[in-house]
Amino acid sequence: MDLLTYKCPGCAGAITFDSASQTFRCESCGTTFTEEQLDASVIGNNPVGQSAESYNWSENMPDENLTDVTSYVCESCGAEIVTDDTTVASECPYCNNPIIITDKVSGGIKPHYIIPFKIQKEQAIEALNNFYKGKVLLPKEFKDKNRIKEIKGVYVPFWLFDCDIGADMVYNATKVRHWSDSQANYTETSHYKVIRSGNMTFEKIPVDGLQKMDDSYMDAIEPFNYSEMIPFNSAYLSGYVADRFDVDLEQSTPRANERIYNTATEAIRATVHGYTTVTPSSKKIGIIKGNAKYALFPVWLLNTKYNDKMYTFAMNGQTGKLVGELPVDKKKRNRLFFGIAAAIAAVGQLLVFFM
Repeated sequence: MDLLTYKCPGCAGAITFDSASQTFRCESCGTTFTEEQLDASVIGNNPVGQSAESYNWSENMPDENLTDVTSYVCESCGAEIVTDDTTVASECPYCNNPIIITDKVSGGIKPHYIIPFKIQKEQAIEALNNFYKGKVLLPKEFKDKNRIKEIKGVYVPFWLFDCDIGADMVYNATKVRHWSDSQANYTETSHYKVIRSGNMTFEKIPVDGLQKMDDSYMDAIEPFNYSEMIPFNSAYLSGYVADRFDVDLEQSTPRANERIYNTATEAIRATVHGYTTVTPSSKKIGIIKGNAKYALFPVWLLNTKYNDKMYTFAMNGQTGKLVGELPVDKKKRNRLFFGIAAAIAAVGQLLVFFM
Protein backbone atom coordinates (compact mmCIF):
# COMPACT_ATOMS: atom_id res chain seq x y z
CA MET A 1 0.00 0.00 0.00
CA ASP A 2 1.18 3.53 -0.79
CA LEU A 3 0.70 6.48 1.53
CA LEU A 4 -0.72 9.37 -0.46
CA THR A 5 -0.93 13.10 0.21
CA TYR A 6 -3.76 15.39 -0.83
CA LYS A 7 -2.92 17.70 -3.68
CA CYS A 8 -4.94 20.71 -4.75
CA PRO A 9 -6.68 19.90 -8.07
CA GLY A 10 -6.11 23.49 -9.15
CA CYS A 11 -2.42 24.11 -8.43
CA ALA A 12 -1.19 20.75 -7.07
CA GLY A 13 -0.21 22.41 -3.80
CA ALA A 14 -0.33 20.54 -0.50
CA ILE A 15 -3.68 20.54 1.30
CA THR A 16 -3.88 20.74 5.09
CA PHE A 17 -6.70 20.65 7.58
CA ASP A 18 -7.77 24.01 8.99
CA SER A 19 -9.14 23.22 12.43
CA ALA A 20 -10.59 26.71 12.89
CA SER A 21 -12.88 26.55 9.86
CA GLN A 22 -13.13 22.74 9.89
CA THR A 23 -12.26 22.73 6.19
CA PHE A 24 -9.25 21.75 4.14
CA ARG A 25 -7.08 24.51 2.70
CA CYS A 26 -4.48 24.60 -0.07
CA GLU A 27 -1.33 26.19 1.30
CA SER A 28 -0.37 27.51 -2.16
CA CYS A 29 -3.51 29.06 -3.63
CA GLY A 30 -5.73 29.30 -0.55
CA THR A 31 -8.62 27.27 -2.01
CA THR A 32 -10.74 25.57 0.64
CA PHE A 33 -12.49 22.21 0.40
CA THR A 34 -15.08 20.39 2.43
CA GLU A 35 -14.39 16.80 3.46
CA GLU A 36 -16.81 15.54 0.82
CA GLN A 37 -15.13 17.56 -1.92
CA LEU A 38 -11.70 16.43 -0.84
CA ASP A 39 -12.64 12.76 -0.66
CA ALA A 40 -14.24 12.97 -4.09
CA SER A 41 -11.02 14.40 -5.53
CA VAL A 42 -9.02 11.40 -4.28
CA ILE A 43 -11.36 8.46 -4.28
CA GLY A 44 -11.51 7.12 -7.80
CA ASN A 45 -7.97 8.05 -8.85
CA ASN A 46 -6.94 4.44 -8.29
CA PRO A 47 -8.44 1.94 -10.79
CA VAL A 48 -10.50 0.00 -8.26
CA GLY A 49 -12.47 -1.81 -10.93
CA GLN A 50 -16.02 -3.09 -10.96
CA SER A 51 -18.27 -3.95 -8.07
CA ALA A 52 -18.20 -7.70 -7.37
CA GLU A 53 -22.01 -7.82 -7.30
CA SER A 54 -22.12 -7.02 -11.00
CA TYR A 55 -18.91 -8.78 -12.01
CA ASN A 56 -19.20 -11.72 -14.42
CA TRP A 57 -17.49 -14.45 -12.41
CA SER A 58 -18.71 -17.25 -14.69
CA GLU A 59 -16.73 -16.35 -17.83
CA ASN A 60 -14.19 -19.11 -17.16
CA MET A 61 -16.55 -21.85 -16.00
CA PRO A 62 -16.10 -25.28 -17.61
CA ASP A 63 -18.34 -26.14 -20.53
CA GLU A 64 -18.06 -29.92 -19.98
CA ASN A 65 -20.80 -31.93 -18.32
CA LEU A 66 -20.42 -34.88 -16.00
CA THR A 67 -21.10 -38.04 -17.97
CA ASP A 68 -19.41 -40.90 -16.09
CA VAL A 69 -21.21 -40.57 -12.78
CA THR A 70 -24.54 -41.60 -11.31
CA SER A 71 -27.01 -39.47 -9.39
CA TYR A 72 -28.72 -40.45 -6.16
CA VAL A 73 -31.66 -38.65 -4.61
CA CYS A 74 -32.69 -38.76 -0.95
CA GLU A 75 -36.46 -38.88 -0.72
CA SER A 76 -36.33 -37.62 2.86
CA CYS A 77 -34.25 -34.42 2.74
CA GLY A 78 -33.96 -33.97 -1.03
CA ALA A 79 -30.17 -34.12 -1.14
CA GLU A 80 -28.81 -34.99 -4.56
CA ILE A 81 -25.38 -36.54 -4.65
CA VAL A 82 -23.23 -38.11 -7.33
CA THR A 83 -20.77 -41.01 -7.33
CA ASP A 84 -19.15 -43.40 -9.74
CA ASP A 85 -21.06 -46.24 -11.40
CA THR A 86 -19.68 -48.87 -9.03
CA THR A 87 -21.36 -47.51 -5.88
CA VAL A 88 -24.60 -49.19 -4.81
CA ALA A 89 -27.48 -47.49 -3.04
CA SER A 90 -26.47 -46.33 0.43
CA GLU A 91 -27.59 -43.94 3.15
CA CYS A 92 -27.84 -40.18 2.87
CA PRO A 93 -24.87 -38.59 4.63
CA TYR A 94 -27.13 -35.76 5.82
CA CYS A 95 -30.14 -37.53 7.33
CA ASN A 96 -29.15 -41.26 7.29
CA ASN A 97 -32.19 -42.23 5.23
CA PRO A 98 -31.81 -44.55 2.21
CA ILE A 99 -30.88 -42.96 -1.10
CA ILE A 100 -32.07 -44.43 -4.36
CA ILE A 101 -30.43 -44.60 -7.75
CA THR A 102 -31.75 -42.54 -10.65
CA ASP A 103 -30.34 -41.97 -14.12
CA LYS A 104 -27.03 -40.63 -15.29
CA VAL A 105 -26.38 -37.07 -14.28
CA SER A 106 -27.50 -34.67 -17.00
CA GLY A 107 -26.50 -31.04 -17.19
CA GLY A 108 -24.12 -31.31 -14.28
CA ILE A 109 -21.10 -29.03 -14.37
CA LYS A 110 -17.80 -30.87 -14.36
CA PRO A 111 -15.55 -29.62 -11.54
CA HIS A 112 -12.21 -28.07 -12.40
CA TYR A 113 -10.42 -29.59 -9.42
CA ILE A 114 -10.62 -32.20 -6.71
CA ILE A 115 -8.64 -32.73 -3.50
CA PRO A 116 -8.54 -36.49 -2.87
CA PHE A 117 -9.26 -37.92 0.58
CA LYS A 118 -6.12 -38.29 2.67
CA ILE A 119 -7.62 -39.21 6.06
CA GLN A 120 -8.82 -42.82 6.14
CA LYS A 121 -12.16 -43.82 7.64
CA GLU A 122 -10.45 -45.62 10.55
CA GLN A 123 -8.53 -42.44 11.35
CA ALA A 124 -11.74 -40.40 11.25
CA ILE A 125 -13.47 -42.81 13.63
CA GLU A 126 -10.51 -42.71 16.00
CA ALA A 127 -10.52 -38.91 15.94
CA LEU A 128 -14.23 -38.83 16.79
CA ASN A 129 -13.70 -41.25 19.67
CA ASN A 130 -10.92 -39.02 20.97
CA PHE A 131 -13.21 -36.02 20.53
CA TYR A 132 -15.66 -37.64 22.95
CA LYS A 133 -13.01 -38.39 25.57
CA GLY A 134 -12.79 -36.11 28.58
CA LYS A 135 -16.22 -34.57 27.95
CA VAL A 136 -17.58 -35.04 31.48
CA LEU A 137 -20.98 -33.55 30.59
CA LEU A 138 -21.52 -35.80 27.56
CA PRO A 139 -24.60 -38.01 28.06
CA LYS A 140 -23.66 -41.69 28.28
CA GLU A 141 -26.63 -42.60 26.10
CA PHE A 142 -25.35 -40.38 23.29
CA LYS A 143 -21.98 -42.09 23.20
CA ASP A 144 -23.47 -45.59 23.54
CA LYS A 145 -26.06 -45.13 20.80
CA ASN A 146 -24.07 -42.86 18.50
CA ARG A 147 -23.48 -44.54 15.14
CA ILE A 148 -19.90 -43.33 14.95
CA LYS A 149 -18.84 -46.13 12.59
CA GLU A 150 -21.27 -44.82 10.00
CA ILE A 151 -19.28 -41.66 9.32
CA LYS A 152 -19.33 -41.05 5.57
CA GLY A 153 -16.83 -39.61 3.15
CA VAL A 154 -18.40 -36.83 1.10
CA TYR A 155 -16.88 -34.61 -1.56
CA VAL A 156 -18.38 -31.20 -0.82
CA PRO A 157 -18.71 -28.70 -3.72
CA PHE A 158 -16.84 -25.42 -3.37
CA TRP A 159 -16.59 -22.33 -5.52
CA LEU A 160 -13.06 -20.91 -5.60
CA PHE A 161 -12.79 -17.19 -6.33
CA ASP A 162 -9.65 -15.59 -7.81
CA CYS A 163 -9.47 -11.85 -8.25
CA ASP A 164 -7.37 -8.72 -8.36
CA ILE A 165 -8.93 -5.81 -6.51
CA GLY A 166 -8.31 -2.11 -6.26
CA ALA A 167 -8.97 -0.21 -3.07
CA ASP A 168 -9.15 3.42 -1.96
CA MET A 169 -9.55 4.11 1.76
CA VAL A 170 -9.70 7.40 3.64
CA TYR A 171 -9.49 7.74 7.42
CA ASN A 172 -9.92 10.61 9.85
CA ALA A 173 -7.16 10.32 12.44
CA THR A 174 -6.02 12.24 15.50
CA LYS A 175 -2.92 12.47 17.65
CA VAL A 176 -3.52 13.61 21.21
CA ARG A 177 -0.73 15.02 23.36
CA HIS A 178 -1.00 15.82 27.06
CA TRP A 179 1.35 17.93 29.18
CA SER A 180 1.19 20.22 32.14
CA ASP A 181 3.11 22.99 33.85
CA SER A 182 2.79 24.85 37.12
CA GLN A 183 -0.27 26.71 35.87
CA ALA A 184 -2.44 24.18 34.03
CA ASN A 185 -2.88 20.83 32.33
CA TYR A 186 -2.90 20.93 28.53
CA THR A 187 -4.28 18.72 25.78
CA GLU A 188 -3.41 19.16 22.13
CA THR A 189 -5.37 17.29 19.47
CA SER A 190 -3.98 17.24 15.93
CA HIS A 191 -6.23 16.12 13.08
CA TYR A 192 -5.06 14.18 10.04
CA LYS A 193 -6.51 12.84 6.84
CA VAL A 194 -4.91 9.45 6.11
CA ILE A 195 -5.23 7.94 2.65
CA ARG A 196 -4.44 4.44 1.47
CA SER A 197 -4.64 3.31 -2.12
CA GLY A 198 -3.45 0.12 -3.73
CA ASN A 199 -4.16 -3.30 -5.20
CA MET A 200 -4.40 -6.83 -3.82
CA THR A 201 -4.56 -10.31 -5.31
CA PHE A 202 -6.79 -13.03 -3.87
CA GLU A 203 -6.45 -16.68 -4.88
CA LYS A 204 -8.96 -19.49 -4.42
CA ILE A 205 -11.25 -17.97 -1.83
CA PRO A 206 -13.47 -20.96 -0.88
CA VAL A 207 -17.25 -20.76 -0.59
CA ASP A 208 -19.17 -24.02 -0.12
CA GLY A 209 -22.01 -24.61 -2.55
CA LEU A 210 -24.53 -26.30 -0.23
CA GLN A 211 -27.56 -24.81 1.48
CA LYS A 212 -27.92 -27.76 3.85
CA MET A 213 -24.30 -27.54 4.98
CA ASP A 214 -23.69 -25.17 7.89
CA ASP A 215 -21.31 -22.51 6.52
CA SER A 216 -19.71 -22.12 9.94
CA TYR A 217 -18.71 -25.80 9.89
CA MET A 218 -17.11 -25.52 6.47
CA ASP A 219 -15.30 -22.34 7.48
CA ALA A 220 -14.09 -24.01 10.68
CA ILE A 221 -12.45 -27.00 8.96
CA GLU A 222 -10.44 -24.76 6.63
CA PRO A 223 -7.82 -24.42 5.37
CA PHE A 224 -7.40 -27.02 2.64
CA ASN A 225 -3.93 -27.53 1.21
CA TYR A 226 -4.25 -26.37 -2.39
CA SER A 227 -0.86 -27.81 -3.30
CA GLU A 228 -2.54 -31.24 -3.31
CA MET A 229 -5.42 -30.12 -5.51
CA ILE A 230 -5.45 -31.84 -8.90
CA PRO A 231 -7.58 -31.71 -12.10
CA PHE A 232 -10.90 -33.45 -11.57
CA ASN A 233 -11.10 -37.15 -12.31
CA SER A 234 -14.23 -39.11 -11.41
CA ALA A 235 -12.05 -42.08 -10.45
CA TYR A 236 -11.42 -40.35 -7.12
CA LEU A 237 -15.12 -40.67 -6.30
CA SER A 238 -14.81 -44.42 -5.95
CA GLY A 239 -15.89 -45.42 -2.45
CA TYR A 240 -17.21 -41.94 -1.65
CA VAL A 241 -20.11 -39.75 -2.63
CA ALA A 242 -20.03 -36.23 -4.02
CA ASP A 243 -22.78 -33.73 -3.42
CA ARG A 244 -24.06 -31.59 -6.27
CA PHE A 245 -24.08 -27.88 -5.49
CA ASP A 246 -27.43 -26.28 -4.80
CA VAL A 247 -25.97 -22.79 -4.30
CA ASP A 248 -24.82 -21.61 -7.71
CA LEU A 249 -22.00 -19.24 -8.54
CA GLU A 250 -24.18 -16.14 -8.50
CA GLN A 251 -25.69 -17.05 -5.14
CA SER A 252 -22.21 -17.68 -3.69
CA THR A 253 -20.91 -14.27 -4.71
CA PRO A 254 -22.14 -12.37 -1.59
CA ARG A 255 -20.13 -14.64 0.73
CA ALA A 256 -17.06 -14.30 -1.46
CA ASN A 257 -17.53 -10.52 -1.50
CA GLU A 258 -17.76 -10.44 2.27
CA ARG A 259 -14.50 -12.35 2.67
CA ILE A 260 -12.75 -10.20 0.06
CA TYR A 261 -13.99 -6.91 1.52
CA ASN A 262 -13.31 -7.85 5.15
CA THR A 263 -9.81 -9.11 4.43
CA ALA A 264 -8.93 -6.09 2.29
CA THR A 265 -10.35 -3.67 4.86
CA GLU A 266 -8.41 -5.28 7.72
CA ALA A 267 -5.18 -5.41 5.71
CA ILE A 268 -5.40 -1.76 4.75
CA ARG A 269 -6.36 -0.67 8.25
CA ALA A 270 -3.31 -2.49 9.62
CA THR A 271 -1.07 -0.08 7.69
CA VAL A 272 -2.47 2.92 9.57
CA HIS A 273 -0.69 3.24 12.90
CA GLY A 274 0.84 5.84 15.16
CA TYR A 275 -2.42 7.71 15.76
CA THR A 276 -4.54 8.04 18.88
CA THR A 277 -7.80 7.49 17.00
CA VAL A 278 -8.55 6.29 13.48
CA THR A 279 -12.06 6.51 12.02
CA PRO A 280 -12.95 5.30 8.50
CA SER A 281 -14.21 8.16 6.35
CA SER A 282 -14.79 6.54 2.95
CA LYS A 283 -14.04 3.25 1.22
CA LYS A 284 -14.13 1.97 -2.32
CA ILE A 285 -13.19 -1.60 -3.20
CA GLY A 286 -13.77 -3.11 -6.63
CA ILE A 287 -12.71 -6.03 -8.78
CA ILE A 288 -10.30 -5.32 -11.63
CA LYS A 289 -10.35 -8.88 -12.93
CA GLY A 290 -11.50 -12.19 -11.54
CA ASN A 291 -12.82 -15.66 -12.21
CA ALA A 292 -14.25 -18.59 -10.31
CA LYS A 293 -13.55 -22.30 -10.44
CA TYR A 294 -15.56 -25.29 -9.25
CA ALA A 295 -13.92 -27.89 -6.99
CA LEU A 296 -14.74 -30.86 -4.75
CA PHE A 297 -13.13 -31.01 -1.30
CA PRO A 298 -13.06 -34.08 0.99
CA VAL A 299 -15.11 -34.04 4.19
CA TRP A 300 -15.89 -36.83 6.63
CA LEU A 301 -19.46 -36.25 7.77
CA LEU A 302 -21.53 -37.72 10.59
CA ASN A 303 -25.10 -36.66 11.27
CA THR A 304 -26.70 -38.31 14.29
CA LYS A 305 -29.90 -37.64 16.19
CA TYR A 306 -30.21 -37.52 19.97
CA ASN A 307 -33.38 -36.50 21.83
CA ASP A 308 -34.93 -35.36 18.53
CA LYS A 309 -32.02 -33.03 17.76
CA MET A 310 -29.56 -33.56 14.91
CA TYR A 311 -25.87 -33.29 15.77
CA THR A 312 -23.33 -32.84 13.00
CA PHE A 313 -19.61 -33.60 13.01
CA ALA A 314 -17.43 -32.58 10.10
CA MET A 315 -13.78 -33.38 9.51
CA ASN A 316 -11.44 -32.07 6.87
CA GLY A 317 -10.70 -35.24 4.90
CA GLN A 318 -7.29 -33.92 3.94
CA THR A 319 -5.93 -32.43 7.19
CA GLY A 320 -8.05 -34.12 9.88
CA LYS A 321 -9.33 -30.88 11.41
CA LEU A 322 -12.56 -31.72 13.26
CA VAL A 323 -15.53 -29.64 14.42
CA GLY A 324 -18.85 -30.60 15.98
CA GLU A 325 -21.42 -29.90 18.65
CA LEU A 326 -21.97 -32.24 21.59
CA PRO A 327 -25.08 -32.55 23.76
CA VAL A 328 -24.92 -31.79 27.48
CA ASP A 329 -26.32 -34.04 30.21
CA LYS A 330 -28.39 -31.60 32.28
CA LYS A 331 -28.26 -33.80 35.38
CA LYS A 332 -24.47 -33.99 35.21
CA ARG A 333 -24.29 -30.26 34.63
CA ASN A 334 -26.48 -29.50 37.64
CA ARG A 335 -24.49 -31.85 39.87
CA LEU A 336 -21.26 -30.23 38.73
CA PHE A 337 -22.66 -26.74 39.30
CA PHE A 338 -23.93 -27.48 42.79
CA GLY A 339 -20.71 -29.31 43.62
CA ILE A 340 -18.63 -26.28 42.66
CA ALA A 341 -21.00 -23.97 44.55
CA ALA A 342 -20.72 -26.15 47.66
CA ALA A 343 -16.93 -26.16 47.41
CA ILE A 344 -16.84 -22.37 47.10
CA ALA A 345 -19.15 -22.04 50.09
CA ALA A 346 -16.93 -24.37 52.12
CA VAL A 347 -13.83 -22.36 51.26
CA GLY A 348 -15.68 -19.18 52.26
CA GLN A 349 -16.57 -20.63 55.64
CA LEU A 350 -12.95 -21.62 56.21
CA LEU A 351 -11.76 -18.12 55.40
CA VAL A 352 -14.29 -16.68 57.85
CA PHE A 353 -13.13 -19.14 60.53
CA PHE A 354 -9.48 -18.13 60.19
CA MET A 355 -10.13 -14.37 60.04
